[in-house]
Amino acid sequence: MTRVFVDAERCVGHGRCYTLAPAVFDSDEFGHAVVLVEDVSGELEAQAAAGEQNCPEQAITLSR
Repeated sequence: MTRVFVDAERCVGHGRCYTLAPAVFDSDEFGHAVVLVEDVSGELEAQAAAGEQNCPEQAITLSR
């Protein structure tokens, strides 16, 4: 199982993560990413990885 983290200090709300992985990420009232599912595997892990890889601020990390 993989744990998903968003660094709130780095996130500026580009929205790529919650566009690519809406089952894993959502936005708060300011448009910044929040994690909906902290522990992921399978398809959700693949979606979380896409969010991580496409974050221009590198605010998302996956702990395997």
